This record gives sequence, structure tokens and C-alpha cells, in this order.
Amino acid sequence: MWIDTHCHLDAAEFDGASGAVAKRAGAEGVAMIVIPAVEEGNFQIVASLAADNPNCSYALGIHPIFVPQATEQDLVLLREAVKAAVDDPRFVAIGEIGLDFFIPQLKEDALREKQELFYAEQLKIARDFNLPVLLHVRRSQDTVLKHLRRINVTGGIAHAFNGSFQQAQIFIDLGFKLGFGGAMTFPRALQIRRLATTLPLDAMVLETDAPDISPAWHHPKRNSPEQLPRIGEALADLRSVPAEEVARITTRNALAAMPRLGPLFP
Repeated sequence: MWIDTHCHLDAAEFDGASGAVAKRAGAEGVAMIVIPAVEEGNFQIVASLAADNPNCSYALGIHPIFVPQATEQDLVLLREAVKAAVDDPRFVAIGEIGLDFFIPQLKEDALREKQELFYAEQLKIARDFNLPVLLHVRRSQDTVLKHLRRINVTGGIAHAFNGSFQQAQIFIDLGFKLGFGGAMTFPRALQIRRLATTLPLDAMVLETDAPDISPAWHHPKRNSPEQLPRIGEALADLRSVPAEEVARITTRNALAAMPRLGPLFP
């Protein structure tokens, strides 16, 4: 059994066939797909996908790439949406939220400040509702951690982790799991592969970030949650352990990171 802890199944790249994609992934052993929202406009879309597909769940949040066009009213609407969703068993986290200091225009002072405001306010929502967070951490590990130290949340996942071993340990000490996916399947991705090989397996979860970050054997085609078992096998090869062990432990880790997933399993 595998869990894809981060998949944008609502993306336009799936050409309206998200349900069929989820079903095929299920046939490959992907027992759960977590679909994070990225802006207020797709809150209902991700919730509907989760309602319509038995191996899907969802998170609500405002992605840093969508912060430039977002308004503070969107934060109000997010809080209201979370309050309404807490009784929905398929709602499992706040996400995708975080900071992106890789895209040049997002690093400009005004947008960097706005990103931090939206990130901090969404951490407060997670804290107030005792929910984990799904974190976007791109060239921003230290600033993401600064806010996590200030605003105490119940843990979650640092998605697509690509920081240092020291930063990884801080996330782990704060109760977070670290997400690994297609990037670690490329032989030239030396730092990610070192992390994937050396960090405790108890700290790791698997993800596709589909339709992005296709694994090496599928690049540059559209990524899909169907690829997750083979990504898990790649991690098993890196660590010289059986794929069944990786499936068991990363599934257990995902359930620990997002406790609301647990009741969705028989």
C-alpha cells in the first residue's frame, strides 16, 4: 500500500480525466492521494475530487505562487472554508502553503513580505484548528523554519524537500516528515539522493507532485500518481531495503503526519 502525499490531481494537465487517473493509481496500489489546494478558487474543486474518488483526500491553502494575486479576504475565506470542512473526513491538512524564494519576481521585497504574511496567517489557521500543514519550501528553508518556531503547529510535511541535513533535522525535531518524489530518481540529483539515502526512513514520505516532477523514466511526460509505487521502489533501491518495507514505513509516516487520513483506511 502506497500513499501519494502530494498530488495536484485537479490540474488542467489531467484534461478532465482526474477520476480515471485516480482509479488507475489505485489499481497500482496507491491507496490514498492527497490533493492540496493552491488558491481560493480551487477549494471546492479539490474537495469535490476527494468526495468523488475513494482513494483521494484533500487539503486547503493558498500556495505562495498564487499569493501575488490573492487578497487578505482570501485568508478570511480560507478560515471559513476550513471551519466548514473540519466535519468532512476527507479533509486532512492545511496546504499547500509556504514560501518560494526561487522565482525571481517572488523574491522582490514587497512580494516576499506578502508571502511571509500569508504563510504566517495560514500557520495560525492550522494552529487554531489543530491541523498539520503541507509546506512548499523552495530556497526558503530557514525562513519557513523561523515562522514554524514562532507559530506552533501540529506538524505536517515539508514537500519536495531539498535542504541541508541540518535543516532536515530541524524539521524532524519540529515533528515534520520530509517529502521525496521523482527528483530523487535522477542520477545527477546528488544532494537529494544523499538525503534520501541517509535520512531516517521514519522521517520520510512519498509524493509525486503530479503533474510536475516526473521521475527519470517518465521525464518529460506529465507525471501521475500511478508512478508512485515505482518511485517507492527507487527509494528502496537507494537504501538497499525491500520495496515492501518502504511502502509500509512511508505509509505509516504519512498517517502520522496527517492523522485524519487514518479513518479513511479499512
